Amino acid sequence: MILWVALRKELMEQWRSYRLLITAAVLVAFGLLSPLTAKYTPELMKLLPNGEEIARLIPQPTAADAVAQYLKNISQFSVVLALLVTMGAVAYEKERGTAAMILVKPLPRWAFLAAKFTALGITFAASLAVAGAGCYYYTLVLFEPLGIGSWVILNVLLLVFVLVYVALTLMCSVLAKSQAGAGGLAFALLIVLALPGALPKVGEYLPGQLINWGAGLMAGSGAPAWPALGVSFGLMVGALILAGLIFDRQEL
Repeated sequence: MILWVALRKELMEQWRSYRLLITAAVLVAFGLLSPLTAKYTPELMKLLPNGEEIARLIPQPTAADAVAQYLKNISQFSVVLALLVTMGAVAYEKERGTAAMILVKPLPRWAFLAAKFTALGITFAASLAVAGAGCYYYTLVLFEPLGIGSWVILNVLLLVFVLVYVALTLMCSVLAKSQAGAGGLAFALLIVLALPGALPKVGEYLPGQLINWGAGLMAGSGAPAWPALGVSFGLMVGALILAGLIFDRQEL
C-alpha cells in the first residue's frame, strides 16, 4: 500500500515534469525515423554532387537495415535519456529539501527509491513499446513484416539494457549532492562499462551484448547472450541495493 502511494506520486511527477512525454517523443521519433532512414538514404544521396555514383555503391535497403538503424538509434539515445531523466531523481529532491519532508511521513526509504525506479521503468517501457510499434509498422509498409515474437524479445532486451543505466544513475543520484554531480558520476560509469566492452571476451558479459543478441535474433543467427543478461540483472539489482544501503544512512 505504501509503495503504491509512492509509485502513484512518482508517476504523476513523471507526467507533470514532462519526463514521460519527452522520453516518449524522442524514442518514438527515432523509432519512426529508423526504417525511413534505411529506405530513403540512397535517394537522399542522389541529391549530393556526384550522388548518383555514390548511390550505386549503396546496396538495396532491406528490413535488416531498418532493424540495424533502430537498434543503433534507440540504444544510443535511450542511454542518454536514462542519464538525463534519472540523474536528478534523488539529488534534486535532496537539494530542494522535499526528500526530507516526504520521508518524515511513514514512508520507508526503500519504498522511496523503489517507487522512483519503478516509475522510471514504466516510463521507458511505455516509450519503447510505442517506438517499437511505430518502427514495426513502417518496416512492414516500406519493406516486409518482421517476426513479431523476435521483435518483442528484441525490445525487451533493449529495455533491460536501458534499465541497467537507470539503476546506475539512480545510485549516482543518491551518492551525489547535486544533479550535475550525479550526471558526472553516471557518465563516468558509462565510460567504465563501455571501455571493457571493446574487448572480445569481456564484452560478452556486459549489457551491450544484449544489443548484439537482439540483432542476431532478428537475423536468425547468433547465440543467446545469457551471461550478459545475468550480469545486466546483477548490475541492476546491485546498484539498487547499494543505493538503498547508502541512502538509509544519509542525513537529509
